[in-house]
Amino acid sequence: MQELGLDVEILEEDALAKLGMGALLGVGQGSESPSKVVVMQWHGGPKGEAPFALIGKGVVFDTGGISIKPAAGMEDMTMDMGGAAVVAGVMRALALRGAKANVVGLVGLVENMPDGRAQRPGDVVKSMKGDTIEVINTDAEGRLVLADVLWYAQERFKPTGMIDLATLTGAIVVALGHENTGVFANDDGLCNAFLAAAKAEGEGAWRMPMGEAYDAKLKSRIADMMNVGGRDGGAITAAQFLARFVRPDVPWLHLDIAGTASTKSDTALAPKGATGWGVMALDRLIRDRFEA
Repeated sequence: MQELGLDVEILEEDALAKLGMGALLGVGQGSESPSKVVVMQWHGGPKGEAPFALIGKGVVFDTGGISIKPAAGMEDMTMDMGGAAVVAGVMRALALRGAKANVVGLVGLVENMPDGRAQRPGDVVKSMKGDTIEVINTDAEGRLVLADVLWYAQERFKPTGMIDLATLTGAIVVALGHENTGVFANDDGLCNAFLAAAKAEGEGAWRMPMGEAYDAKLKSRIADMMNVGGRDGGAITAAQFLARFVRPDVPWLHLDIAGTASTKSDTALAPKGATGWGVMALDRLIRDRFEA
């Protein structure tokens, strides 16, 4: 990636601890593999102009942790780094074509394992933002990773907008199947521009609702919030959780790619397996909206 002209920086666990990324580090504390955050910068636009930010969930393997997943199908959890893979793919595409825009891609890389040191249901972690989170289910780990990376992106880069991608919930698969990614937004302009880009590239995307009424399901007795809100509306409450780590003035999209990142049969755009969903749509969005 550096050979293509990208600036690549890898933040190790000691640096993440100094930054206060307790939510992200809690996910990976049961793994022998260290947690990392990778920052990829493409400087193709005007010097000094704030970048647009892409953030990816990179759970390289997800057992579910102490809230362990059923054995059937767990072999597919190599795909839980799909969001990070798409962000890396977009950054590579921008560099290969010399995009005239400033874009930063940030990915949180962790492994969620049920070790004796692993995070437990009932634990409370403190995010980089300073909010405390009661961990009800250790298999709702992706939002903990994204919470800290989203906040770090805003603190360091002051981006013009952000899009995160994550294989976040089974609920979005129930809602939309494998044909459409769930799109959650706090900004109509950015959302509509993305939906147009996705349609132009033939990548299925469907906007989902958000609203304050869903926040009640995340209330915790002992912390600022819980990391899950129950089965009903699970993809929406996950988005509401992430929204708490987005500043009100920052345009933001959350793309839940749990159903589209990997498929068990061939699609129009990819053979069965990893699809790379979103690389084309995001590359087009940046070309159409952010390049001069």
